[in-house]
Amino acid sequence: MTSATLPKGWVVRDFTASIVVFLVAMPLCMGIAVASGMPPEKGLLTGIIGGVVVGLIAGSPLQVSGPAAGLAVIVFELVREHGLAALGAILVLAGALQVLAGVVKVGGWFRAISPAVVHGMLAGIGALIVVGQFHTLFDAKPLSSGLENLAALPGRLFGLDPTNIAGTELALGLGVLTIVLMLGWDKLKPQALRLIPGALVGVVGATLVAFGFGLDVVRVAVPDSLASAVTLPGGGFLSSFLSPTIIIAAIAVAFIASAETLLSAAAVDRMHDGVRTDYNKELRAQGVGNLLCGLAGALPMTGVIVRSSANVQAGAITRLSAVLHGAWLLGFAALLPWLLREIPMAALGGVLVVTGWKLVSVSHVRHLFHHYGMLPAAIWAVTFVLVVATDLLTGVLVGLGLSVLELLPHFRRLRLKVDAEQGEDAHRINLDGAATFVTLPKLNSALDAVPGDKPVHLAFEKVPAIDHTSAETLRDWVQRRRARGLKVELSGHPDQLRKLQPA
Repeated sequence: MTSATLPKGWVVRDFTASIVVFLVAMPLCMGIAVASGMPPEKGLLTGIIGGVVVGLIAGSPLQVSGPAAGLAVIVFELVREHGLAALGAILVLAGALQVLAGVVKVGGWFRAISPAVVHGMLAGIGALIVVGQFHTLFDAKPLSSGLENLAALPGRLFGLDPTNIAGTELALGLGVLTIVLMLGWDKLKPQALRLIPGALVGVVGATLVAFGFGLDVVRVAVPDSLASAVTLPGGGFLSSFLSPTIIIAAIAVAFIASAETLLSAAAVDRMHDGVRTDYNKELRAQGVGNLLCGLAGALPMTGVIVRSSANVQAGAITRLSAVLHGAWLLGFAALLPWLLREIPMAALGGVLVVTGWKLVSVSHVRHLFHHYGMLPAAIWAVTFVLVVATDLLTGVLVGLGLSVLELLPHFRRLRLKVDAEQGEDAHRINLDGAATFVTLPKLNSALDAVPGDKPVHLAFEKVPAIDHTSAETLRDWVQRRRARGLKVELSGHPDQLRKLQPA
């Protein structure tokens, strides 16, 4: 979108949208840092880099980058096992891998990852965040694993003493207040105030109660100067790149961060009719951001859907809103650290309990089962269980391995031919072969090349099967064009077309 085509008043719309995104991002940045076992200012530092730096060079103009709940669990494990210094090396290497992936143009392949694996992973992460941050509600630190956190829940509850309201009980009360305010605001907020995020309402409400009554609870600890949050690489930094453990961790972070970013970018594209995402450019921008986060000793970043959707809903037009939100984070952290120190830790725990719970989307596994059968739902369930019971990397790798089972019945017809015919009045795409995640990059390229102002006919007569990854992509593409008033005609076997019907 050039300056000549920008709508009138775009600067004002981007400015107001940036304030909304800042209000959403601030409690989430600090809360995700806490969930990662890091100081809150590290999350703010990642949010600043994600806004000011990545916002300027991003391939998805309306996507907002920053610390993500989806990486909190793996960061917690990495810091616990290897220390903060090793995390910096891991992020530098992961960022370099993302830049390289963008240069060699593999961004489209991340869109081919099974939605069952991605949503199963996010659900597992959400469950781990809930059981871990449940302990933060009691002014206690999470334990080292999800199963340990889960086993310790009854002890936390039975350890309460209703007759002696002290620090633990007060902290729990503030955490519950935060959760109630967040959920209540999301349900009951007036239309005129719809852009004010529930997380902000919850944190402000709990902070005012704690301050007004002088409650003796653990509060957020942030330094007087944001510069002291920057931890530059020390001795042995370069030699750590030779460690197999560091290399494997970097590959895992790069893979998960890239997948979450590009799937978020695809979701953001469905929310607006502006400039589409350049996936390889976005991958390069995320790599630069993570490389800088590693050098600064901050958290890893991804494109994040909650902040990005708030950006679109607030009326953002260009990347200026994402850049400005980073500037507001910088100004707030630099000028008002005393205000951040009044926030109870239990309030951030409450924010993360709600955030984690929203990631556990049982409705998605029901959708997979009803539309595509047992196998995709089983992939979701296995990924979820293994992420919770073992670790993130094991769950994702097993989920990806199970996705290959979808290919076996169609092994002889895995080659998908895509023939595009450009007519004067309509565009036609003829497909021949099984539409699976293996051929999804080719299919996406053909769909992206369809003119934005012409009717289109998708012919599936020679398609014997459509797996759930391709079906989800096709359904979203068809719905997006029809929502813009464009005609999309589908032809083929009813069993295949049924998979493309609206959920």
